[in-house]
Amino acid sequence: MAGYIEDRWLKKKKDPVTGRREKTARYGKGKRYKVAGIPGVRDRSFEVLEDAKAWLRRAATDEERGEFVDPRDGSITLAEYIATHWAPGRGGAPKTQDSQERRWRLHIVPHLGQLPLRSIAATDLRAFITKLESTVSSVDYQRGILSELSSILEAAVDDKRLARNPMHAKSVRWPKSSREPRDAWPMDTALRVRDAISERNRIAVVVGLGCGLRQGEVFGLSPEDIDYGRGLLHVRRQVQAIHGRLYFALPKGKKIRTVDLPPSVAEELKRHIEAFPPAEVELPWGKPEGERKKFSLLLTTRFGNAVAVNTWNTYTWKPALAKAGVIPPRAEGSKAWQWAAAPKHGFHVLRHTYASIMLEAGESVVTLARWLGHSSPAITLGYYAHFMPEAGSKGRGTIDGLLGERGRSAC
Repeated sequence: MAGYIEDRWLKKKKDPVTGRREKTARYGKGKRYKVAGIPGVRDRSFEVLEDAKAWLRRAATDEERGEFVDPRDGSITLAEYIATHWAPGRGGAPKTQDSQERRWRLHIVPHLGQLPLRSIAATDLRAFITKLESTVSSVDYQRGILSELSSILEAAVDDKRLARNPMHAKSVRWPKSSREPRDAWPMDTALRVRDAISERNRIAVVVGLGCGLRQGEVFGLSPEDIDYGRGLLHVRRQVQAIHGRLYFALPKGKKIRTVDLPPSVAEELKRHIEAFPPAEVELPWGKPEGERKKFSLLLTTRFGNAVAVNTWNTYTWKPALAKAGVIPPRAEGSKAWQWAAAPKHGFHVLRHTYASIMLEAGESVVTLARWLGHSSPAITLGYYAHFMPEAGSKGRGTIDGLLGERGRSAC
């Protein structure tokens, strides 16, 4: 490792007459010894020569171990690092970037943003986690915030601003993943909501309940995605929104998939298309600023526009829930957007209900995972195993049969 120590009070060469080193113009001002000449590292000054030597030795040792970090690089605050180094280089889908931005803007920066990177300690992180647990109700969202923070600090390690990620400290314990079983509606509840919603929007409930599509996927469905002959539905796009701007995007995880299309759902689709002819909609593709593309959509507003999730939930979904007796009516005098509904009654409950019906009917978990677009059957099992009432009975019967046969043979 390169590097040298410079005495800034005395000149390096001795006077040829006196044999002494002459004083520099800086004599008596500031710190005397400067460590310089380390590639990529800013110079650092010390009052005492031994301190300068010790730091240079440690730096050389840490470099050999791959652990060298210039301490002053960690003097930048977390907020500054996020704004100038983390945020500009983020990748991923626009919706994912928007979620990440909200996590650090609303939670991380307000609580930890003013701390220098090198000053963030386990005690600060433990306090931050305690704060999250008292202010953020969803454990999954808490973990999402902490995951974002850990990614930021890991990037700071890669940028040689931190020697290690304090989120990895043993005493920093993340809230345990909820992995709570998903709630499903009884079929009579789902049918009441289907019948309570407006005729134009009835098809959204039918497809969500009958094919397990996500809400944005329903809104992005086109007549060309329906294969009546083979009884299949192709999930090729969704409608998403960022800051109120709608755009087309690939399904979650950028995974196009094909799901089973029951005949009853196919008939409902035909009736809907006849009553409400599809409209051609043009929106950006991939991101709000992307190249625009046109698709004929099954479900649009009465003006022929793409459906916005938040607007639809407020003015179509919640009134249907109230009419079906799932949630209380809107409080008198309150605004539509103030109408509260528990997350368990969001549109996603139709997907959970679909999964419960499939598993209770004995459908393969592997097949269901493919239809739902899960990356692994393990995810499907983690959420929906409680919908498999016969799970274990086949194994139990086999064991009883084997032991029974051996018992009889021993007699």
